[in-house]
Amino acid sequence: MTGNTDVIVIGGGYAGVMAANRLTLRDGVSVTLINPRATFVERIRLHQLVGGSDDAVVEYRDVLAEGVRLIVDSVTRIDAGGRSLLLESGGTVGYDYLVYAVGSGSADLSVPGAAAFAHPIATFEEAQRLQSVLEDTPASAPVTVVGAGPTGIETAAELAEEGRAVTLVCGGVLGPYLHPRGRRSVAGRLAALGVSVLEGPDTKVTAVTRDCVRLGDGREVPSTVTVWTAGFAVPDLAVRSGLSTDALGRLLTDETLTSVDDVRIVAAGDSAAPSDLPLRMSCQAAIPLGARAADTVLSRIAGERAAALNQTFAGQCISLGRQGGIFQFAHRYDVAVGFHIGGRPGAKIKEFVCSGIVKHLAGEAHKPGSYRLHNVSGGAHRRQVLAAKDTERDESPTAAATTATTTAEQAV
Repeated sequence: MTGNTDVIVIGGGYAGVMAANRLTLRDGVSVTLINPRATFVERIRLHQLVGGSDDAVVEYRDVLAEGVRLIVDSVTRIDAGGRSLLLESGGTVGYDYLVYAVGSGSADLSVPGAAAFAHPIATFEEAQRLQSVLEDTPASAPVTVVGAGPTGIETAAELAEEGRAVTLVCGGVLGPYLHPRGRRSVAGRLAALGVSVLEGPDTKVTAVTRDCVRLGDGREVPSTVTVWTAGFAVPDLAVRSGLSTDALGRLLTDETLTSVDDVRIVAAGDSAAPSDLPLRMSCQAAIPLGARAADTVLSRIAGERAAALNQTFAGQCISLGRQGGIFQFAHRYDVAVGFHIGGRPGAKIKEFVCSGIVKHLAGEAHKPGSYRLHNVSGGAHRRQVLAAKDTERDESPTAAATTATTTAEQAV
């Protein structure tokens, strides 16, 4: 430990980098970022890495403040009581405050055959492996993409634009987040690229083999290369460390992003579950959450009251190859509306957003405190939902019985 306040950030993704940069705003704070890779991964470009149009990495020197110490390692356990971290390399690091920003990865491939024959792409290493597999696979070989969220749609479009024969298996509806108008726009673009889209409840994958994907209705879809994009999971570091989490393993926090177990631990990004009402896993949420987490730590150091989460959303951007895309507008509480921008303008907006994200991180690195989007008003809907949850809990029979017991105990 130093004479300063030592703050450790676990995870060098969008949320972690934003938090680390912002923490350098205050003198007397030593900031350390621990990440398993020596370069920053643009996760929202991993489909481009697979398709060969981008390497999806940025040097940390371009997005990380000079005052942040980078340790290339992984944390295997958090000792909250001792305020220390055990590293995979065998060392330990102490902290005064901890920002938990470990992100997310691929969901468990529990469908029979998926672990052996499907290729997830939620991490840089997974995307690299898939890129290598595709390089060794004839362009005429059938490729099946499982999962029709943004990652699945983007990957299918990217590969189809290269001339590959792609089938997109939705397991339900195409682009569940999208408004029906936006969905029709995406479907039209995919059709123009030659992507075969399989929708409906009977398209859930029941098994993956070396050369096909089996669906719930009994169909077998030929597949030389199967890409798995159905769902995300979070690392189990918080669970292994004995901290309170939600059912998926996200760290449970209050609305200031402070752990319900320890005032010295705050969370940000995909691995945070504020008030057990987590936000949509996305870069759009991660960066403001990183800024909010840093502000909470800085407020605690200053002896001030930390501000509550005030998250807003603009919508969802999806690239559809290099020449097409969609920006789906949404309410601030993250529900799609009927307006979208598609086609080439949609592609330009998507690229503008992707480039802008790196600029946001670099801007905060050069001028800590300059990022302010996490303070934009618009959290009223979330507060209403939380109030409704509180009312429901207070009125439940269990809560009433607990209150009665507590009252009786106090009387005694």
